[in-house]
Amino acid sequence: MNKNKFSMFGMALDGWSMDETVGLIRDRIRQGVFTQHVVVNAAKMVHAQKDAVLMESITSCDIVNIDGMGVVWGARLLGFEVPERVAGVDLFYRLIELSEVEIFPVFLLGADEEVVRKCSQTLLAKHPALKIAGYHHGYFWDNENEVVEEIRDSGAKLLFVAITSPKKECFINRWKSQLGVSFVMGVGGTFDVVAGKVNRAPVWMQRAGLEWFYRVIQEPRRMWKRYLITNTLFILMLIRGLLSKKYRENGMSRFPV
Repeated sequence: MNKNKFSMFGMALDGWSMDETVGLIRDRIRQGVFTQHVVVNAAKMVHAQKDAVLMESITSCDIVNIDGMGVVWGARLLGFEVPERVAGVDLFYRLIELSEVEIFPVFLLGADEEVVRKCSQTLLAKHPALKIAGYHHGYFWDNENEVVEEIRDSGAKLLFVAITSPKKECFINRWKSQLGVSFVMGVGGTFDVVAGKVNRAPVWMQRAGLEWFYRVIQEPRRMWKRYLITNTLFILMLIRGLLSKKYRENGMSRFPV
């Protein structure tokens, strides 16, 4: 499992392809091995440098995929082998397909009531054999225990959490031993995309690393400052990493297999 794992800015990342990731998750679910999954982008890496709880929530995960072309390019610049970007929304779609074939029940948690309901309906229309064990909106902070109990009693094997960072990472890490699922993954704004509330960037923008810019265009007031600051800080982190003696001498180091 540690074949392509490397350390970057205090995080142990997995340099796997999409197919490798899906295959590993499938095998672990079949074996009943609990798996906590997360994807990281530039913003998350930046925030984790000063947020110890977020950093611990990420580093405690079993699989840490790279979402965001900025991190893919940055890792390659620092000498690490990253075959491709594993975007959270794309992995979500692949795991939904897998769940339909393997008859793995899923639970959808997050977004508002209308969005999560529409997301559920859309998935069932496309995947009629998919078993959705339940869904719940993401505004439940006054009754977390009840929501965790609902998830546990649903019989779901996969839990997808569509809540903003760092709330979703901290929620998952806080309750993971009581969720009763085999796999849990934070999926951010994925339910909005599935429900048709938000459009994804064209494929050429995704490949060019401009998906963040497309989001700024759609929600300029909310997103421009966030991406301007975090992208700039991430670039500065990369520059320091490239110039540091640590990366010059140990940039290709790996965790022991």
